[in-house]
Amino acid sequence: MAVVIRMMRAGAKKRPFYRVVVADSRRQRDGRFVEILGYYDPLAKPYEFKFDAEKVKGWIAQGAQPSTQVASLLRKHGIVAARPSKPTGEGGSAKPAGKKLRAKPRKKTERRTRNAAARVRKKANPKAKQPKKK
Repeated sequence: MAVVIRMMRAGAKKRPFYRVVVADSRRQRDGRFVEILGYYDPLAKPYEFKFDAEKVKGWIAQGAQPSTQVASLLRKHGIVAARPSKPTGEGGSAKPAGKKLRAKPRKKTERRTRNAAARVRKKANPKAKQPKKK
């Protein structure tokens, strides 16, 4: 079971309020959780983020992975170490320097491909699809 520390939304419509919880990664965002660790109120100025530091450290020590947003908040409060820097030098980055990677072209969906093939067949033999008269 993969355990994550993530935010569970609460509060009214257009008034978000989040609980920081420990949950199974396969569960829904607002579904079942193991334990509540704190809360996050993004609408308060400045934002409010209260949590039990000992519980958070305990769960991370047991292997729980914080979500990106929770990790960012924990970094700001000094609980999680800063992100590791990218390796450089001889064994550094995998992509070659100076070469830009292009986005892959969008593939046609199966339906579009089938429709295009049907149009080609129809143009080649227009009477092929017509039902026979009795």
